[in-house]
Order: sequence, then structure tokens, then C-alpha cells
Amino acid sequence: MLFIILNIVILLLSIIIHEISHGFAALKFGDPTARMRGRLTLNPIPHIDIVGTIVLPIMLILVRSPVLFGWAKPVPVNPFNFKNPRRDMMLTSLAGPLSNFALAIIFSLLYRIFLLFGGKGSIPIQVFEYGAAINILLFCFNLFPIPPLDGSKILMYFLPDNIADGFRKIEPFGFIIIFGLFFLGILGGILYPIMTFFLYILLGAGI
Repeated sequence: MLFIILNIVILLLSIIIHEISHGFAALKFGDPTARMRGRLTLNPIPHIDIVGTIVLPIMLILVRSPVLFGWAKPVPVNPFNFKNPRRDMMLTSLAGPLSNFALAIIFSLLYRIFLLFGGKGSIPIQVFEYGAAINILLFCFNLFPIPPLDGSKILMYFLPDNIADGFRKIEPFGFIIIFGLFFLGILGGILYPIMTFFLYILLGAGI
């Protein structure tokens, strides 16, 4: 039970920091919308998404999933406030996944430090390993180039305007596409080798 609670805390912290990072990046580029809406805070309440923050993690716990996963309510961003909307939107989108990669590095360092003191198999070691794994998962998943994921906004920066506009039109169907790829095993088949590669570098072992 303690392990589950700690994992939930790490998941919440990771997805909240992801969204806060978008908000701070947007603020740096001239858009104060997230700050005005009270979203630049570690208080989880403003970030809660009923499905992604509550329902999905509970369902994963009930089915004894080896990995908890979820998302927070996206921070509001108004690209019209940016000096260079196309570039600044790309960099704002990139800030979220990069925050998860930074957290994965922090958790992996804690994991390796505890290993030096013979803590293998202990709850802290398992928690740090999970912290690195979930943040690498969030990093890789959010960079997947399907709207509305961050990777699609990064990709659109490099696409010609007409192609980017057409790509943007599939956003209402984005999560249907994502879930379809997940259930077909395509999404996992792409993400798992990439995650394993990063975790091998960070932890010295795959997931």
C-alpha cells in the first residue's frame, strides 16, 4: 500500500510539473494565460483531469497494472501573445517532455546513490526506479507526433503551413487514433524499445 501511494504521488508530481513547465515556458515567451488562470502551482487541484488524473490511475491500480499512467488538465496557452507564435509554441510544447526527462535523470541518480549503499530491493529503490520509468514514459509518449500530444506541435513547426494546417485538423480524433494504436499494440511496439534504451542508460537496466 505504501508503494502504491508513493507511486501515485510521483505520478501526480510528474504530470503536474509537465504542465507547469508548459505554463512557465509560455510566460517566458510573453503569454501570461497560465499564470492568470492559477496554473503555475504545485497544488494538484487546479490540474486535476477527472479521467486522466483520477479514473485512469484507479483503474490501473484495480487491474494491478505494473505501471501507473495518467495526465493532468492541459495548461491554457494563447499563441497570439507570443512574439514569434510558430517558434514559441514549439518551444512551449517541448518544455513539458523535457521536464519529464529532467525528472527521470533525478530519479535515476537517486536510484544509483541508494544502490551504492546496498538498498537493492528496498521500497526507495523501487520508487526511484518507477519514478525514472514513468517520466521516461511521459517523455516518449508526449513526443509522439499525433495531435494533441506535444510531439505534434513540435513537428508542425518544421512542416510547411498548408501541411501543418491539415495536420492540425485531425486533433479532434487524436485520442481515438492514440487508443487505437495502443490496443493494436503499435504504440507500445514503438515506445517500449525507446523507453528501454533510455532506462538502460539511466538505470543500467531496461524496464
